[in-house]
This record gives sequence, C-alpha cells and structure tokens, in this order.
Amino acid sequence: MFSSLIEAILNADTTKTLELTREALERGISPEELITSGLQAGMNIVGEKFSTGEFFLPEMLLSSRAMSKALDVLEPLLSASGIPSIGRVVIGTVFGDIHDLGKSLVSMFLRGAGFEVFDLGINVSTDKFVTAVKEHKPDILGMSALIGTTMPGTRDTIKALEVAGLRSKVKVIVGGAPITQRFADEMGADGYAPDGGSAIKLCQNLVGYKDKVE
Repeated sequence: MFSSLIEAILNADTTKTLELTREALERGISPEELITSGLQAGMNIVGEKFSTGEFFLPEMLLSSRAMSKALDVLEPLLSASGIPSIGRVVIGTVFGDIHDLGKSLVSMFLRGAGFEVFDLGINVSTDKFVTAVKEHKPDILGMSALIGTTMPGTRDTIKALEVAGLRSKVKVIVGGAPITQRFADEMGADGYAPDGGSAIKLCQNLVGYKDKVE
C-alpha cells in the first residue's frame, strides 16, 4: 500500500494518490501513518531527486500538488483525532517581494512532513511577521526572498523579533535564490534551506523530530 502511494506521488498522479489514500482509510490505516509512511516518505524522495537534479521544478510542483490533495482529505481527520503535529511553522515571502512558488512548495512539503503551517503569503511586512509569531507561537519562522533588494527584510524581521522579546522563542530559517548560507549566518538565522527537500530535514532537526521518534 505505502509503496504504491509513494510511487503515485513520484509519478505526480493525483487521481491515484487520492484513490490510494481513501482506500487506505477504508482499510483502517490511520491518517498519521498514511502521512508518515506514505506522503512524507514520497515527498522526501521527491526532495532528494530535486536536490540531485534528477527532478526539476515542474516535476516537484506536480508531485507536491498530488500530495497536497491527499492532505486535504487527511487533515480534517487528524484534527478530529487530536493527533499533534511535529511542529508549527509560520512562513512568508518578505516585504517588497511577490514571488510565491518557492515558498508555497516549501509550505506543501512541510505540511506533508507533519508540520502545522501558517502561510502568510507574499509581500509580508516585518510587523506582520512579528504579529504572526505572537499569535501562532510557532517553533519556526521561515522567510523567503527571491529578489536581492528584498533580502534585508529578513534581517529587519530578526531585529524586530529581538526588540519584541521573541527571538529566543522561535527558530528562524531563510531561503530563496539570492540567499546563501553565509548570508543566513551573518544575519543571525538558525538555518538556511536552498530547496523544499532540505527544508524538511532542516525543520525536523530544529524541532528535534528524530530525537522524539528514536
């Protein structure tokens, strides 16, 4: 069952992914196990293939959409059963930047990996990031910048979190075409992810997910 679900995600077959998800639920397989052993496992492979150049952006996007449709079926069941997420993430594209694709892919990847994600969208101001951290109390704040001139917005937000007394309460990760590990280190971020696959592993490490399941 799980191998077929993983294969459907790798093939970006939305119809088959939904069919197998519903069939598994009818067999009594829990939504949590479906996400962990099926959707998450499949998207981890997609992320690895993208990182190595075997998959390109169109393939990754289509697989992510197939996974997202299955999550739409599972999430109400997860909420009803009270199964906790492995972590909470607030994410958005910084102020002045209207690029959405990369950030949305990361959001979908993290949802598939079992995170609760609050996507603030594009053109997010520093104040809105800070307000969202106060409201949602996330484990992780993710910021995306696809234009070089908007990169300082990530640094401004980190400073605003410090002023608000929130910086020690949330891990900050950044990503986007012009951002590098060096820039992330210089601005005081807790992590940098160049793509969706590495974002999953980074966030899992930051919330100690591997430690919790071992």
